[in-house]
Amino acid sequence: MAMTRHVAWAVALAGCGWLAACGSSASGSAVSAGTPAAAAAAPAMSPAAAAEARQIFASRCTACHGPQGHGDGPGAAGLNPPPRNYHDKVWQASVTDDEIEKAIVYGGAAVGRSPAMVGNPDLGDKPEVVAALRAMVREFGKEP
Repeated sequence: MAMTRHVAWAVALAGCGWLAACGSSASGSAVSAGTPAAAAAAPAMSPAAAAEARQIFASRCTACHGPQGHGDGPGAAGLNPPPRNYHDKVWQASVTDDEIEKAIVYGGAAVGRSPAMVGNPDLGDKPEVVAALRAMVREFGKEP
């Protein structure tokens, strides 16, 4: 589904911030605290939220996570730990939706991960956009 794929991209990008490293980012925020990726149901979201999430991913997250969410953006080379590869199925199965959303809004340190992963506090009052970004991260995990 094209919209879901774009939403997954947005989540990845928003979580990264411009040149931040997510490292092994994981730990909790909003949607389903304790629900691993594979078990989480994707909520319906507006086309406007999905579009904003795609734009945020492209402008904030691809620098580190790369346009396909592999953790290979141009800023990734100098980061230790490296940015999260959202295609990592082991990570996808271990992280909750809540953790992904918290990392997106508050940054890596808020979830016990790399402090180089900056937060996006401007998204704190945009839960639908954060959910769209999280869905993009999840969608990356479904791709080979």
